[in-house]
Amino acid sequence: MIAKRFLTPLLSIALMTLPVIPTGARAQDFSKDESVNRALRHATPEWANMAPHMPDPATAAPELLAQAADVLRARRMQDDALDFYRYALKRGGDEVKLQNDIGVTLLELNRAVEARVAFKRAVQLKPKYAQGWNNLGAAEYILGNPKGALSNYLRAVKLDKKSAVFRANLGTAYFEVKDYESGRAEFEKALKLDRNVFQSGGWAGVDAHVLSTSDRGRYCFEMAKMSAKQHDDDNVLRWIARASEAGYDVKSQMSLDKDLYPYLKDRRILIAMQNAKAIRTGQVPDSGLAGPDPEHP
Repeated sequence: MIAKRFLTPLLSIALMTLPVIPTGARAQDFSKDESVNRALRHATPEWANMAPHMPDPATAAPELLAQAADVLRARRMQDDALDFYRYALKRGGDEVKLQNDIGVTLLELNRAVEARVAFKRAVQLKPKYAQGWNNLGAAEYILGNPKGALSNYLRAVKLDKKSAVFRANLGTAYFEVKDYESGRAEFEKALKLDRNVFQSGGWAGVDAHVLSTSDRGRYCFEMAKMSAKQHDDDNVLRWIARASEAGYDVKSQMSLDKDLYPYLKDRRILIAMQNAKAIRTGQVPDSGLAGPDPEHP
C-alpha cells in the first residue's frame, strides 16, 4: 500500500465481503442504472452545493481534477468520480496513479472486468508498482480466477514485503486454492505487520483490501486459531461464532487443536456455538446457557 489505507472497508470486513455480481447480467444495466442514479443524485441539495465548486474539465490542472474525483468518491459518488479521474487523465495527469484510482472506483461500481483493464495498464506502465499488482489480484479474485489473483498477489508481496494488506490478500487467495498451510502462514505474517488488518475492509482509498473466501467457515476457524495463539479471547469468540454460523464443525475441530481446546470450557464459546446453530436452523436457542458466567461476566 502506498501512504493511504483502505479503511471503511475488506472488505468493516463484514466479513471481508464484496458482492460478486455476474458480469454478464450486470453489464446490460450499467448505462440505465448509472443514468438514473446520476440524475437523482444531481437533483439533491448536496450536489447543488458541490457543482459550482467543481473544476472545469477543459481547463483545470489534472491535480485539481483528481482531487475533485477523490472528494466525489469519498461522498460515494463513484460514477461522477470516474468522470473526473478520466478528465485528469486526458489533461495529462499521472497515468499510473489515475489508472489505479479508476480501477478501484470501477471495483466499487462492481465493474471488475473494466477494473482489471485499468490495473493492467497501471502495471504495464510501472512493472514494480506493488499496489497495482495487489489491486489487479483483487480484480482477478472477484472475477473468479483465484490462481491469477494468487500470481498477482505474490508479485505485490515480493515488491512490498511489509504490507499487511497484501499479505492478507495473498493468504485469502491461498485459501481459495485450498493451500491452507500457506494461507495460514501469510495471515500470521499480516497480523505481525498490522494487528488490525482484518478489522478493516471494503473499498475506500487506493488498496483493494481483504476479500471474502468461499470457504468461509474454514477461514474463520483459522482466524480463531491464530487469535488463540495470541491469547486474544475476544477475537477467538468472534471468529468461532462466525465459523459456526457458516456451518463449520467447530466443536470437533476445536477438540483437535491444542490452542483452541481450552476454550471449549469457556461458557461464551458454548453460547456462541448454540446461537450460531439457532441462526442456521431458525430455532430459538435453549436459554440454559444464557445465565451469567462467573469467570466471564
